[in-house]
Amino acid sequence: MSVFVVVEQSNGGVHRMSWEALAGGQALGRDLSLPVSVVLMGEDVSGLAESFQSKDVKEILKVETPLLSSYSADSFSSALAQVIETESPKYVIMGHTYMVRDFLPRVSAKLGLPFLADNIAYGVDDGSLVLSKQVFSGKLVADVSPNGDGPCIISFQSAAFQEEDVTDGSGASVRDISISLDENTFRSRPEEPFQEAAGAVDLSSAEVIVSVGRGIGKEENLPMIKDLAQAMGAELASSRPVVDAGWLESYHQIGSSGQTVAPKLYFALGISGAIQHVVGMKGSKNIVLINKDPEAPFFELADYGVIGDILEIVPKLTEALLGAKT
Repeated sequence: MSVFVVVEQSNGGVHRMSWEALAGGQALGRDLSLPVSVVLMGEDVSGLAESFQSKDVKEILKVETPLLSSYSADSFSSALAQVIETESPKYVIMGHTYMVRDFLPRVSAKLGLPFLADNIAYGVDDGSLVLSKQVFSGKLVADVSPNGDGPCIISFQSAAFQEEDVTDGSGASVRDISISLDENTFRSRPEEPFQEAAGAVDLSSAEVIVSVGRGIGKEENLPMIKDLAQAMGAELASSRPVVDAGWLESYHQIGSSGQTVAPKLYFALGISGAIQHVVGMKGSKNIVLINKDPEAPFFELADYGVIGDILEIVPKLTEALLGAKT
């Protein structure tokens, strides 16, 4: 029995959440005394395999075929289902990305295996795995334990683990796994990678985010926030009220009904800190808040807080940043 971490590719490299999943898989393997293997699927994954040979894993399993050259739910679910049937791992782990939400339920249905999705943490109780996930828009956390000894498919939410916690090793072996895919059975064909709207950005991969809330007052004040984001080299995000008001597109929204992020710096402007927003960014490494309300709940979460009017502070901050670059 072992732990399999299935890697998702992003622009020819390893998706950030796959590194986080590997950190979680390694921790789980240590706690349950199970070896950890990495599963790579694609047309040619030799280059990706080299990225994992310096990591603390037992094996790197390669599944290579031209039919996996680009993602489709049919091909990837069929391929992974065959790997699970052949290898019989104890746990199969991935990051909870858009792609995972699309194809892992199919793997679960094909094999009749449980899929415990979107977890934020795990624990071990008397040798048994206990997974934790948020419910009711993050108001409660539910603990769930998989039944039986068979394989269990698990996905973890962004920032459940940190990429920096991946442990190094040496001597991982590389093994090819043969599968059989019939293109005639595929009912779907790949298109361009999913985006929520034309021009949308994947905030989950951003390292610096400037996020604005209802404290901006009105839409006409947004340009100053955009200027600050540009000066910081940051992506622009928002809380739900800004999107509901129609001031920004929905793909900017952070929270339980938006994107989940874990940047190195989360710069929050005029955001009160409702739980629905916090659940989407609580994994941020550093949180800076500017809010004129000293009682805003977000101050309890922030690493640094400034009590003040963003309409006065932001233009001066932008000016200072631009001046420092000249």
